[in-house]
Amino acid sequence: MEKQRGLGYAAALVGGTILVEPFFHSSWLISNIPLWLAFIQSTWLVALIVITGALLLLRFFNTKYLTYTFCILAALYGIGLLPFFVLTTTLAMLVLGELVFQTGADDLNTYLYYVISTAWAGVLVMAYLNERAILTIIFGIIAAVLLKVILLKYEDSLVLEGIGIAMTMYLIEELNYKADLQIVIIAVLIAFTFGYFAFRAKTADLSGLFSIALVGIILVVFADARWLLIMLAFFIMGSVSTRYKFEYKKRIGVEQGQSGARGYRNVFANGIVACAAAVLYGVFVEPVFIVMFVGCVATAAADTMASEIGVTGGIPYLITTLKKVPIGTNGGVTWTGQIVAILGSFVVSLVALLLGVITPSMFVICTIAGFVGTNIDSIVGATLENRGSIGNAGTNLAATIGGGIFAMGVFLFFH
Repeated sequence: MEKQRGLGYAAALVGGTILVEPFFHSSWLISNIPLWLAFIQSTWLVALIVITGALLLLRFFNTKYLTYTFCILAALYGIGLLPFFVLTTTLAMLVLGELVFQTGADDLNTYLYYVISTAWAGVLVMAYLNERAILTIIFGIIAAVLLKVILLKYEDSLVLEGIGIAMTMYLIEELNYKADLQIVIIAVLIAFTFGYFAFRAKTADLSGLFSIALVGIILVVFADARWLLIMLAFFIMGSVSTRYKFEYKKRIGVEQGQSGARGYRNVFANGIVACAAAVLYGVFVEPVFIVMFVGCVATAAADTMASEIGVTGGIPYLITTLKKVPIGTNGGVTWTGQIVAILGSFVVSLVALLLGVITPSMFVICTIAGFVGTNIDSIVGATLENRGSIGNAGTNLAATIGGGIFAMGVFLFFH
């Protein structure tokens, strides 16, 4: 009860800050401000109000990590690193989101209420401040719920959530990318529907659901829905490959974790470079980023199929020495794995070609890039991952980077 009261007063602090901020820019205040305050910028006056209020909350309601978050973000605003809109939206989302989690369980319904509350907070702040930043709000909401899912078990999660939400919205604001509202709404609906069905089919956990939604929104907003369909082709192939002879893989201890359900690490390791390519294409509209995107997705599909199906193809050989190694060894390859890798890369590239995203010459480049990226994964796994230098997610990330760069390099060489 004490924490809920503290959150209630925190909400009042955020609301009060939003209401009084314009007063600090008024001509009346500038002409009547005491001399000893004249040297303090208006941003720091607002920041000091937030910090003072947060410290009072700590004193009376023991809002330890909420106070830390308020103070850090207020200081960033004071020194000019955060816009006022980002500061207040982040704080409003945090407070209303926490109020939801005080009365809810760690399940899908609670996260739905969390999304609604953070959306309500963002829209209210945006409307009062007369901002037109729907895209910024949406990315802030996704960042908020995703960080909540990932960090819920950590006591100090609020600090990381607050900084993560603020930095996400700040980056979108700085990018200054203009997207049609109708496209944004369609992107949100498609992405969340896709993520929800993946969750219901148990091919993604809660963190995977919101990660998939984030990836889908980025692809539709910065490119178009066809790019999401290409990613969907990879996801379907990956899900089918994961389920392929699952009981056998479980028996020998090489199955994908959580009964085949993929989490945020897997989604981002396979999709973050592709998302970067989509953003770059949206900003610069250069065909090289199309090739980069399809090369990354082709690599992810090829690597997933090679790992999930290739492991059932008999005794593997270590790619760096060609010596036999136990099944499931990082960097171990089989003929079955190599064949299905080519097939996976081919299918993703073919989907992109049929959708009109790439040309026939790009199709050839991306198919080869996917196969190359898969073997980069094996080399990194045999060297760095086997030594414990990086984990599986890092290996997958290195593979998609390698496949994307290879596709870009070949494309630029011939063009």
